[in-house]
Amino acid sequence: MKATKVKYYNQSVEDVLKAQGSSPEGLTDAQVQESLTKHGPNQLETKKNTTLLQKFIAQFKDLMIIVLIAAAIISVFVGEGVDAIIILLVVVLNAIFGVFQETKAEEAIAALKELSAPQAHVKRNGKVETIKSEDVVPGDIVLLEAGDIIPADLRLIESAGLKVEEAALTGESVPVEKQIAILNDKKLPIGDQTNMAFMNSNVTYGRGSGVVVGTGMRTEVGQIANMINNAEETTTPLQQNLAQLSKVLTGLILVIAAIVFVVGMIRGNESLINMLLTAISLAVAAIPEGLPAIVTITLALGTQRMAKRHAIIRKLPAVETLGGTQIIASDKTGTLTQNKMTVEKVFVNNQLHDAQNVQLKDYPYNHLFELMILNNDTKQTKEGLIGDPTETALVQFNLNKHEDVDKLIQSEKRVAEVPFDSERKLMSTYNQLPDGRYIQTVKGAPDELLQRTTLFEIENDVKPMDDTERKLILETNHELATQAIRVLGFAYQIVDEIPKTLSSEIVEQELIFAGLIGMIDPERPEVAQAVVEAKQAGIRPLMITGDHRDTASAIAKRLGIIGENDDQAVISGTELDEMDDKTFAKKVKQYSVYARVAPEHKVRIVNAWQKQGKVVAMTGDGVNDAPSLKQADIGVAMGITGTEVSKGASDMILADDNFSTIVVAVEEGRKVFANIQKAIQYLLSANLGEVLTLFVMTMMGWQILAPVHILWINLVTDTFPAIALGLEPAEKNVMKQKPRGRESNFLSGGVAGNVVYQGLLEGLITLAVYGIAIWFPVHASYAQVHADALTMAFATLGLIQLFHAFNSKSIHGSIFSATTLKNKFFNWSIVVSFILLAATIVVPGLNDIFHVSHLDLHQWAIVGGASISIVILVEIVKWFQRRFAAR
Repeated sequence: MKATKVKYYNQSVEDVLKAQGSSPEGLTDAQVQESLTKHGPNQLETKKNTTLLQKFIAQFKDLMIIVLIAAAIISVFVGEGVDAIIILLVVVLNAIFGVFQETKAEEAIAALKELSAPQAHVKRNGKVETIKSEDVVPGDIVLLEAGDIIPADLRLIESAGLKVEEAALTGESVPVEKQIAILNDKKLPIGDQTNMAFMNSNVTYGRGSGVVVGTGMRTEVGQIANMINNAEETTTPLQQNLAQLSKVLTGLILVIAAIVFVVGMIRGNESLINMLLTAISLAVAAIPEGLPAIVTITLALGTQRMAKRHAIIRKLPAVETLGGTQIIASDKTGTLTQNKMTVEKVFVNNQLHDAQNVQLKDYPYNHLFELMILNNDTKQTKEGLIGDPTETALVQFNLNKHEDVDKLIQSEKRVAEVPFDSERKLMSTYNQLPDGRYIQTVKGAPDELLQRTTLFEIENDVKPMDDTERKLILETNHELATQAIRVLGFAYQIVDEIPKTLSSEIVEQELIFAGLIGMIDPERPEVAQAVVEAKQAGIRPLMITGDHRDTASAIAKRLGIIGENDDQAVISGTELDEMDDKTFAKKVKQYSVYARVAPEHKVRIVNAWQKQGKVVAMTGDGVNDAPSLKQADIGVAMGITGTEVSKGASDMILADDNFSTIVVAVEEGRKVFANIQKAIQYLLSANLGEVLTLFVMTMMGWQILAPVHILWINLVTDTFPAIALGLEPAEKNVMKQKPRGRESNFLSGGVAGNVVYQGLLEGLITLAVYGIAIWFPVHASYAQVHADALTMAFATLGLIQLFHAFNSKSIHGSIFSATTLKNKFFNWSIVVSFILLAATIVVPGLNDIFHVSHLDLHQWAIVGGASISIVILVEIVKWFQRRFAAR
């Protein structure tokens, strides 16, 4: 269901009321019931959550998991129940890990329903009633005042200084001044539809009323909710990599197992059942059955570390996806900026100062700071300042300077006013002075104010306003405006009595100019450095905002997202509308700042970069960000200022709303990918060694290792060391490297070659030990010789993997570094794995279960020497790799 396409901002109040079957007196009870039956309650729809059972079943869709289950079923049919139990145990544990993580992070999905205004004030049957927002219907007349949450989409029919904060919907931090006149432009973005008010935005100032033109899913927020619900679930680079790896491994496994089975049957030395068991042994050897669990555990450990650093992961694969991020498309308001108007510049005594350097005691004769407080409707409460963000910024400035605001307001109470209106852009108040006279305070747009001033204040003197002074003020105003600073001018006059007629034409004349105040929604102090770090890491930051072009450009320059002369890197939503997708795709790389954009623009921007093959992270906090958060490879929501809607659509939440936490998370993501890559290199090279050993043994007609041997080796040598590799600290300069990107995978960066040669070395060394045991026997008995050979091969194949785990601590780095023994969990995992492996040979009774024999010291020496040789051989190859890479 889409939001209505009718452009109510193009229609008169009378036409809209007629179309909605309403009047200024509101609907009758009968009309309300009819509309409620036709349109339904004013609620938003959300997707149904999946059940625990559905989540559990979804974990078994992975191809590698399916192959493992098939191997377990075959093991049961041929009588290898122990093998089947071990395989299924690994599979089920992996599924439980996945379900736990998804369930733990799903509490905020239905939060769109909670976002709606709890109550609304409407006019029905000619009387004002307070009703639940869900009972609001099209045609209702809704009354608005400061502090209200707007319950539905409205065409405004009355506005008295009405200002509405629409940041969650448009991304614009400054409240929008509303009016009721017809807007003739046929294509206006939401932020410029000034005669409309939208569901879930906040009234910050003034009062007004409007006729409801859209409820529930027919509102602008409803359209966003619909985009969220209909968004396709995207797969992360991690999921794509694992799926690709599963396909490759499955193909190889089936081919090798088939060859061995056929060759064995042709030789005629083995029965059908034995050859089937041999094929299963090869399948078990080739499949890294611990890989899904190890990847899950590594990601889970990564989420714990990231949570300690204020990045909460909602979906496990998001940890790794962060590491491959190439684009961070960030919302401006509340993400790059503080979403809080702040006084930044003060023009007083004909001089422009940074606000932080201004001390009120240095200006005892100037009225500027007094005017900031008196011409102000901000209310102070226990919860903080309440009012228009611009006005609260003026009060907060004085509070920060230790001014006694309450005392001044009490001593110079307001007795009359001329309210602000958007046409004259001014507001005046009259406050009684202790001597019985009155001070008239005026604030507003500097150009309008100057037309009504005849004097200006400087130090403790008042001088006539001349062209030179007027030019200086206007130039200062222009200079600040080009920096996206919002400027207010202040003026005053002292009068003996209040005029009987309070009109602008009468009272706002012959004023004394006091100064200018420049305000801005300032950037977060840590963001500029985070942008530098992101660029050093090869990541391109983008700004996407509902703010005007000049504001967006100025903030982007201050943050270092674009350079001082990079104005061509800024594009507006209107310009974007004029481009088709093909043209935009060609030009997307030249833009780093997107201003005055709508929610559908954000999704389009993310899509365009994804079509360039980039991994895109999108940050945001508003309702308007939710569709693009869901579309992005990784959506990052703000934990403090973020709406529950944005959190529900995200993959990661920043608990501290700190942009720099994203960079920290990227570093953690890169470390997680590197550690998973190390584990995969370790597992696949080990499994290749096992496959080669079994394949050659079968081809040579030797007695081969049984499935229980391979499973035990995989259980004790793969599981603990591989998990421990997931805890490796980040290698040096991890944030100085370019992002991997979407095309990279776990076998890139030389890993595929390493797997092949290291696996061949492991297999050949194991076969050499088997040959030595056969050719240089310790015992005379034929059966004992072959039992010893099989045991030595079993011990070598296990022990060589434990030594090789040290090689895998770095893809290309040397084992002889200061950090080799830094990971204590890894060190203990090797010790425990060795004990479990050796126990099957040296502990009486266990060797019978595993069909192995005792080895003497001479045989153990051969096994140990052969196993440790893998370290020496791989170190030599790494040395050559580093030399060639340097060249």
